[in-house]
Amino acid sequence: MAGQTRTLADKSAILDFMTVIPHRANLLQDRNQLHQLLLDCQQSLTDKYQTKIVSISQEIYPLDPLAVLQEISEPCQRHFYFEKRDLIPDKSFAIAAIDSAIHLTVAGSDRFAVAQNFIRSTLANTITIGTERLPLSGPHFFCSFAFFDENLASNSYFPPATIFLPKWQISRQQDSCIIVANALVEKEINVKKIAENIWQTFEKIAFLPYRKLTNYIHNSIAFKQIPVNDANQFKTSVKSALELIESKYFSKIVLSQAINVISETSFSAFDSLNNLRLSYPGCYVFLTSNGQGQNFIGASPERLISIHNNQLSTDALAGSAPRGKTEAEDGNLAKGLLHSEKDIREHRVVIDFIVDRLSQLGISPNCSPVPRLLQLSNIQHLWTPIAAQIPPDIHLLNILAQLHPTPAVAGVPRDIALEQIRRCETCDRSLYAAPIGWIDARGNGEFAVGIRSALIDGDRAILYAGAGIVAGSEPEKELAEIQLKLQPLLNALV
Repeated sequence: MAGQTRTLADKSAILDFMTVIPHRANLLQDRNQLHQLLLDCQQSLTDKYQTKIVSISQEIYPLDPLAVLQEISEPCQRHFYFEKRDLIPDKSFAIAAIDSAIHLTVAGSDRFAVAQNFIRSTLANTITIGTERLPLSGPHFFCSFAFFDENLASNSYFPPATIFLPKWQISRQQDSCIIVANALVEKEINVKKIAENIWQTFEKIAFLPYRKLTNYIHNSIAFKQIPVNDANQFKTSVKSALELIESKYFSKIVLSQAINVISETSFSAFDSLNNLRLSYPGCYVFLTSNGQGQNFIGASPERLISIHNNQLSTDALAGSAPRGKTEAEDGNLAKGLLHSEKDIREHRVVIDFIVDRLSQLGISPNCSPVPRLLQLSNIQHLWTPIAAQIPPDIHLLNILAQLHPTPAVAGVPRDIALEQIRRCETCDRSLYAAPIGWIDARGNGEFAVGIRSALIDGDRAILYAGAGIVAGSEPEKELAEIQLKLQPLLNALV
């Protein structure tokens, strides 16, 4: 199906191509009606269109999508989790995706365009059934794009781009909970068996007695930490970067550090993720798997892009300071960050980059001239939210291709900084500092930057963090900043 790529069209054309059938109550609970629907779909197939996807949305009693994911998913399946808790309740949401109905993995500099084509061609062959009035209904595509467009390591766990439409999607926003079933229908497939599987899985998801997820404390578990690049090696890289900055080779570079954490028992990606979402409710909490047992999790404070009803929001997030142990110390650290010439200069570079990249697409962004503070439990950042109205013919992935990677995770000039990162970093970044998120059938979507993140692989975890190096940076302070950023992940692992 991925090969049946159509000419790119605007967002309104997606809905023109996609067949939408009015809501049918309790379709997922009526075996005969479900079977007849799939049979009708199968009989409508032609030689030109030999596959279709049926996407059924239905409201259910409110559930915790992470609890469903933990209970239902299998290690051999692709799955995905994305949550953001906000002070404004109707902006908070959680969404889980289980197993893959259809997927695409791709590499290369055109990976965003290929992904966009894949989404459009899939939607062109999708029949959507059920309620359209509730948020997070309908088919969603879950995406992870690695930091680089080609894998540098032969043993990379995640491809440069993965896009998949799940078999099951469970989302919650306030008291609204939507379950979406996506079924691939082909000419020779047994649709009665598909209908039976859908019905049984729906019953299982909707009526299982899920346990409430709580903080899991791991005081008794011993972790062994092994730096991928040790402290002295990192400080040497910072000194080399400062020399290149002084010689005007580049003006900023973001250097990352990774540590291996080894446990006596296997890590639980789900329990670790739950610890993160309970401890860092203001962050994007995410998990994505590769279907081979490895999971990438994180709690990122940085939104890369959000589009809802043609309204774009993105963040400039650069410049950091620790939180204080007392109210007075915390206030002094915040005041120092807001008046730090080095941090304000680093922050301004990110704003200018985002504004320039959006302007190249014909988008006119708006932002405050003065940065705010984004304060997390152990660290605070300079933060400037940026907003814009998006023309209907510009797809989210067009913008993503322009923005990734921003100077907040790469450097300036970007291409030169990326070359230097390849030369001096010994650990494959993979999904670290990369776009992770989802896109729906209307072109709405949300992507976070995969920072404050970790790869979970059995009894081993690789934790990632980075620091922006500019003129005035000090190796010792940059190392301390990275260690501060790694601490939440270490605390969350179970």
